[in-house]
Amino acid sequence: MHDIRFIRDNPDQFDAALKRRGIDPVAGTILKIDSKRRGLQARLQEMQSRRNQASKEIGARKAKGEDANALITEVNDIKQQMPQMESEESILAEQLDSWLMGLPNLLDDAVPAGDDENDNELVRSHGSIPTFSFTPRDHVEIGEGLGQMDFALGAKVSGARFVVLRHQLARLERALAGFMLDLHTSEFGYVETIPPYLVNTQTMTGTGQLPKFAEDLYRANDKWLIPTAEVPLTNIVAGEIVDAKTLPLRLTAHTPCFRSEAGSAGRDTRGMIRQHQFSKVELVSITTPIDSAAEHERMTACAEAILQKLELPYRVVRLCTGDTGFSAHQTYDIEVWLPGQNEGRGMYREISSCSNCGPFQARRMKARFRDDNGEAHFVHTLNGSGVAVGRAMIAVLENGQQGDGSVRLPAVLHTYMGSELITAA
Repeated sequence: MHDIRFIRDNPDQFDAALKRRGIDPVAGTILKIDSKRRGLQARLQEMQSRRNQASKEIGARKAKGEDANALITEVNDIKQQMPQMESEESILAEQLDSWLMGLPNLLDDAVPAGDDENDNELVRSHGSIPTFSFTPRDHVEIGEGLGQMDFALGAKVSGARFVVLRHQLARLERALAGFMLDLHTSEFGYVETIPPYLVNTQTMTGTGQLPKFAEDLYRANDKWLIPTAEVPLTNIVAGEIVDAKTLPLRLTAHTPCFRSEAGSAGRDTRGMIRQHQFSKVELVSITTPIDSAAEHERMTACAEAILQKLELPYRVVRLCTGDTGFSAHQTYDIEVWLPGQNEGRGMYREISSCSNCGPFQARRMKARFRDDNGEAHFVHTLNGSGVAVGRAMIAVLENGQQGDGSVRLPAVLHTYMGSELITAA
């Protein structure tokens, strides 16, 4: 959500910032609504004050036996006018709120210009791309060959973009999540949390999923299924004023995530790359404005550490203006190498997005901190995948595949799995 005071003071700067996202100038429209609303508010305050004053005068005149009819008429006229003006003010407030809630976050100056993922900026790469003596298979062929990944059964039970995992692959999902949580809590200081998987509309609105992205969400009566644990974790501070000494607040959670993928129809229809239900280990940080940039780098490094310990090659890219999400001020994507994709030629695919949202979500949630002088300021919120469990499984399968159809596991998973290999069931 945007600060109307900033727009009042910097309309040209606001429009220029939104232009980077391809949005036409809107400050003039917003300020016209704001000005009309403020005028009505001032007029209502004047009328309220006059009504109170006149009511006192009526009492005083009646006490003296004087005529108060003119004042009574004036008060009645004010009472008749105010409901209509209050209704107009309420409509303008809703229009203003709709504008401020519906526009995306302003981008960091470091975000490169570009239209889509092809214009993202390479920041760094890690690890060596593996070579094989055979044409690498994708995870679908590997999993089905092991007899432990069943998309037909998933479709039978639930429809397209669902899968049933069995035996070692079911255990692998649990092992990956456990490994990620153990690392983030023991080495990086995140607090493991189990949040609700169903949230209310206010919570979804607080992090920016609503109202703009309703079609990508699943609803259950008056609740919404979470598309990411970012939603409940970040909203823990909604409506609060936290002590600056308690920041940064770092939380992690392993949850199922539910997305209708309405905006991605026809994309990644094969396999587990893009499903309606998947699990993810999420990282959320709540911090002060002065520390948020450093926290963003730290969070990204925490997600990278997962891939390093899983011995997976990856690269980090800074998303361009056309690819940065609605609530983000700046985003790093971590893309893991998947050798079985692109008909065995391999390609990088996103496995984590780490975003600094600045105060954008905090304004929507009314989440603040109190500094040493007792003044309240909006917190900065950050979120990142640490990492997507299903895509980590895909990467482990495709990078560890062997010629005989088995999969060699990274050393860090041996204890979790009780085995060094995944073999046919």
